[in-house]
Amino acid sequence: MPSIAMLPRIQRLLALLLTTALLTGAGAALAAPATTMLRAARLIDGRGGAPLAPAMVRIEGDRIVAVASSLPVPAGARVIDLGESTLLPGFIDLHTHLTGRSDVHWEEALLKTTPPEEALWGAHWAEVTLMTGFTTVRDMGPNWPYIDVALRDAIEAGAVRGPRMLVAGAYVSSTGGAGDASQYSRYVDVPLVRNLADGPVEITKAVRTNFKNGADFIKILATGAVLSKGIAPGAQQYSEEEIRAAVIEARRWGRDVAAHAHGSEGIKTAIRAGVHTIDHGSGLDDEAVALLKAQPTTYTYYVPTLALLASAIDDGESATIPGPEMERMRALRTMAEAAFRRALAAGLPIGFGTDAPVIPHGRNAREFRTRVHLGETPMSALVSATRLNAEILHLQDRLGTVEVGKFADLVAVPGNPLADITATERVGFVMKGGVIYRQELARGR
Repeated sequence: MPSIAMLPRIQRLLALLLTTALLTGAGAALAAPATTMLRAARLIDGRGGAPLAPAMVRIEGDRIVAVASSLPVPAGARVIDLGESTLLPGFIDLHTHLTGRSDVHWEEALLKTTPPEEALWGAHWAEVTLMTGFTTVRDMGPNWPYIDVALRDAIEAGAVRGPRMLVAGAYVSSTGGAGDASQYSRYVDVPLVRNLADGPVEITKAVRTNFKNGADFIKILATGAVLSKGIAPGAQQYSEEEIRAAVIEARRWGRDVAAHAHGSEGIKTAIRAGVHTIDHGSGLDDEAVALLKAQPTTYTYYVPTLALLASAIDDGESATIPGPEMERMRALRTMAEAAFRRALAAGLPIGFGTDAPVIPHGRNAREFRTRVHLGETPMSALVSATRLNAEILHLQDRLGTVEVGKFADLVAVPGNPLADITATERVGFVMKGGVIYRQELARGR
């Protein structure tokens, strides 16, 4: 069983394992020539305005250099005709868990899996996620600490095909709380439990440890969770003082805190403490909405994860969820959907997240359909997963919209998603940083 002192060495070994074992499989992406021209029936650029129809985009290297209805085609350029498809910015998911086996419950994974196994599965799920049009994700914490750091680094090095990743490293939870995996015999030492933190001093140290080991942001569990034997989902597990300690330390590093929060009081406490996102937000009530609207400049964002409820309850797609936790999920569904409608009515900016693999990996776009079913317009849902999510990640200068100077992260779907939002579930063209990973919809030369 690895000690915390061994974790940097394990990270390096995992990165080396991913690089050497997966490099051959990663070579299938199609590198673009110096100039690529994309042509489609329409472009939804992520900013919320009317689609551009028809549309052409010129890409040089990894950047967009021109966008118009018609563009001259330079000699030697590769031209890709996407026909009646719609071009969009690459989708961004603010709440994923890419590493690990999806057929093993997270509490049992620490007893039944190994870090290398979970890392290799993470490489698989990263590619699955990219191929469905999600070119950037915020990963909210692995079963084994810091495997997500190794996966992020392997993707950036080109060893593994996957989305751009911002990672939590290891989430911060209280003893007996949602992230306390020690739900077995008290004599069983579960590795993740060593990252539990109680009180401002321990929390500050946990934040520093996560950043030292490569995390991009902090995930703190403000309330109980559905998929946990710990404290009930609606129960608050951290005080405002404790959450604020995490926020203060993260800001010293120039980073953010994301708060897992279901219950109303935990949500409001996290908002007051200054977290950057409220993830799930199932109990978002009128007072919480007022707190979010009262911010002089929006700093705390609400990021629901709604499709997983329909996926697990209606479709039975989450076979690993134990019966008692399914009951928790059923009890939470009405409250979570009411919270989303409340946020819509208030005009709050709403981030886009899925909590994959609670919704199966590769089914992330189901969130679009669910949100539209609950009353959001298709355009608003698309903007949420593109421009708004890029702003939440502080990457709006590079990602989120199809504009000159930004990374060439582009996807295409058949038809018009404004007329049929389920088109987002049928992505047939994926480009990340000017490199083509999927092109069933393309007719090129």
